[in-house]
Amino acid sequence: MTVRDPRRRPARERLRRERHLSREAIIEAAIRVLDAEGVDAVTMRRVAEELHTGPASLYAHIDAKDELLAAIYDQVMSSVDVSDIKPSAARWQSQIKEFMRRFRRVLLEHRDLAKVQLGTVPSGEHAAQAMEKMLAILDIAKLPPKVIGYAPDLLAQYLTASTYEHYLWREQAVNEADMAGFHQELQEYFESLPASEYPTLHKLAPLLVQADESEDTRFEFGLDILVKGIAAHARK
Repeated sequence: MTVRDPRRRPARERLRRERHLSREAIIEAAIRVLDAEGVDAVTMRRVAEELHTGPASLYAHIDAKDELLAAIYDQVMSSVDVSDIKPSAARWQSQIKEFMRRFRRVLLEHRDLAKVQLGTVPSGEHAAQAMEKMLAILDIAKLPPKVIGYAPDLLAQYLTASTYEHYLWREQAVNEADMAGFHQELQEYFESLPASEYPTLHKLAPLLVQADESEDTRFEFGLDILVKGIAAHARK
C-alpha cells in the first residue's frame, strides 16, 4: 500500500490550476480585482492570488502589468455596443454624442478604469473597432481631414478625464448629502472672499457650484460644447 505525502497535495492542486490557466481567465480575474479594489490594486501578484496560483504562472500568458491593464480595458470595451449606430451625415453630431455616452456608462461601471487610458492610446481589437466607428461617423460628415485627425483625441481626453474625475468625487462622497454639504461649503467660501477684490467670483458663487445639477448634466454640457465646436471649426 502506497502512503501519499499530504504535503504534496497543495503543490499538485496548484499545478493543475496552472495547466488550466488562460489569458482569458487572467483578464476576468483582473477585472474582478479592479471592480472590488480599483486600478492600483491590479498587480500580477494580486491577480495571481485571485486565481490561487503564483505570479510566475501569469507571465506565460501576459508579459507585464501594463499589458494586463491594456487587456482589461479592451475587454471592458467589448461590452459597449455601438453596432446600431449607422454613420449618417445628417445625424453625425447626435451619433458622436450617443457614442460617447455609451462608453462613459461602461467606464463608470468599473471604478477608476478610465485612469488606465490617461496618457496612453488604446490599441486592442475592441478599441480599434470603436475608433473605426467614430472615424466613420466623422468621415461621412465630410469634415476636413485635419479635424477628423484631431477630434477623436480631443473627445477621448474629455471622456477619460471627466469619467475619472467623476470616480474621484464619488469615492470622496459617502452620499448625496455629503456632496450637497461640500457644494454649500464651497459656495460659502467663495462668498466669504472680499467682494472688492473678487467681485465676479463673489457674484457668481452660486452658479459655480450648482449643487442641484448632476454629473450627467455637466458631462452633457461639455460634450455639447465639444461637438458643436468641432462642427464650427470644420465650417471655417
